[in-house]
Amino acid sequence: MLDEKILQNARQIHFIGIGGSGMFPLVQIMQQRGYKITGSDNNESDTLALERAMGIDVMLGQRAENIAGADLIVYTAAIMDDNPELRAAFASKTPTVERAELLGFLTGLYEDCICVCGTHGKTTTTAMLTQMLLGAGLDPTAVIGGKLPAIGGNGRAGESSLMVCEACEFKDHFLQLHPDLSVILNVDADHLEYFGTIENIIKSFHKFADMTTRTIIVNGSDPNSMRAVEGINGKEIITFGWDEHFDYYPANIRRKGAQAEFDLCCGGRALTHLTLHVPGLHNILNATAACAAAIKSGVPVTALGEHLAQFRGAGRRFEILGEVHGVTIADDYAHHPAEIAVTLRAAREMDFRRVWAVFQPFTYSRTKLLMDDFAKALSLADRVVMSEIMGSREKNTEGVYTSQLAEKIPGSVWFAGFEEIADYVMKHAESGDLVITLGCGDVYKCAKLMLKK
Repeated sequence: MLDEKILQNARQIHFIGIGGSGMFPLVQIMQQRGYKITGSDNNESDTLALERAMGIDVMLGQRAENIAGADLIVYTAAIMDDNPELRAAFASKTPTVERAELLGFLTGLYEDCICVCGTHGKTTTTAMLTQMLLGAGLDPTAVIGGKLPAIGGNGRAGESSLMVCEACEFKDHFLQLHPDLSVILNVDADHLEYFGTIENIIKSFHKFADMTTRTIIVNGSDPNSMRAVEGINGKEIITFGWDEHFDYYPANIRRKGAQAEFDLCCGGRALTHLTLHVPGLHNILNATAACAAAIKSGVPVTALGEHLAQFRGAGRRFEILGEVHGVTIADDYAHHPAEIAVTLRAAREMDFRRVWAVFQPFTYSRTKLLMDDFAKALSLADRVVMSEIMGSREKNTEGVYTSQLAEKIPGSVWFAGFEEIADYVMKHAESGDLVITLGCGDVYKCAKLMLKK
């Protein structure tokens, strides 16, 4: 169990799996707080390059000797129990905690901690909110699951009492946080290898909501989210949604390409007019939630439009990477069927000739449990190309393969490696097409290969 004395006595913190999207903001915050940081990972990534540029000693490959000199060791949940570096950490008697435990401890240090949870949209909404808080001069500490250009990464350590934090439900990690204001975007069936049923997921979100000390901002248009706050007393509950009977809602929506304009309304009247530079109807609702949290945190209504207009998306969230011979290459973190569906619908609403989905399935359990849903969502694209499944923390004990998913999607193809995928796509894609890589693993590397080719 992490306590204040451990952090007070620590000088050097070692991160096992330092390239993870959940680790990077903690690395940034702890370095800003004056700790010496070291870390290791098994694969090169853009995040490792950024961390090396920060002066951090990053080791490729995970070995027992990597932990030398550490006063505190932090590991990500993706690390398996038989990892030699993690086993050495526990054997060393050096305080060793999972990443969610360190994040939970940090959230308890701030008097005004905003936690953004939901099965989908957490990163984008947390990034939007951070952009507005920062622009309004509130100097927040931030933990975001994707890179935000305004803070030069995923995290920052502010000087104020305000913290904004992405709260992930995976393995109930968000139950270790200390929310003063919580935002519930949606509740959907995911991580079923842990939760088992949607009922159990709703129960966990209910526990999270009940832990909130002051205010819950909840999606009134999502029945599961509303079920999660049933029976909660002693907190202020603010709703947002598509209809005027909610506390906050968008009206007079106008969309063109990746841009949208709408009026943010409350109590039957328009508070301000907003321009949003990220595509998809779902992001209009995410922006509505972010604005409700920003107002509650002290951002003047008159400042919302200026700062939201500066938000151009978080890294790996419908991120346009470039164009080659008229083919637009984009990348998105979507890895659940519902996320893939909203991303592909947003892409189809834009002015592209054809939409290509290049998908890397993530974990064998999710692929097996949601295979029919994946097939339905991916079929929204004109062309579907897939890689083999990225197992991450799992072993393929049940014989699940991408070929089985491909059989359910007419005309789809799959390849073992990114080089083959990039060659195939760039040979067959034509000017005016959009190619979007999808997945929470390292499929963004395939997008970059296509740009090079």
